Amino acid sequence: MERITISVDDDLLAQFDSFMERNGYGNRSEAFRDLLREKLESERLETDETGQCVGCLTYIYDHASRELASRITHTQHAHHDLGVSTLHVHLSHEDCLETVILRGEIKRVKSFANAVVSQPGVRHGNLHLVPTEVEVGRHRHGTNGPGSTAHVHSRPKT
Repeated sequence: MERITISVDDDLLAQFDSFMERNGYGNRSEAFRDLLREKLESERLETDETGQCVGCLTYIYDHASRELASRITHTQHAHHDLGVSTLHVHLSHEDCLETVILRGEIKRVKSFANAVVSQPGVRHGNLHLVPTEVEVGRHRHGTNGPGSTAHVHSRPKT
């Protein structure tokens, strides 16, 4: 790890220190690293849609809305290769919250998220993406089991 020195005017530093306090950071270095990671990831997501990512799509919808649950399920099946896991929570008699963990090409993950969130009856949709490097490996994990298996490792780029 390298150490750097930066100059910041007093007002900006006061705002940064306030940000740190509100978000529970113990030191400026960790807060600065997180902000830097966030900016780098955001730029990658805007400029490289062919790269890989992991993501979390959350949305709330009215399960009684005409055919909506069926349309969402159909969209998920049409993109089954992107979905890792889905959590479904009943919020009220009408409203459900779903969280879908996704992994794949940035452009395809965004397209899937837009197809779900744009459905009439879906509200409060939000997609959080982290660019990744993907390594497909064939090696053994742990000490139990018969030999190696093929699987994917996704590592954040920052």
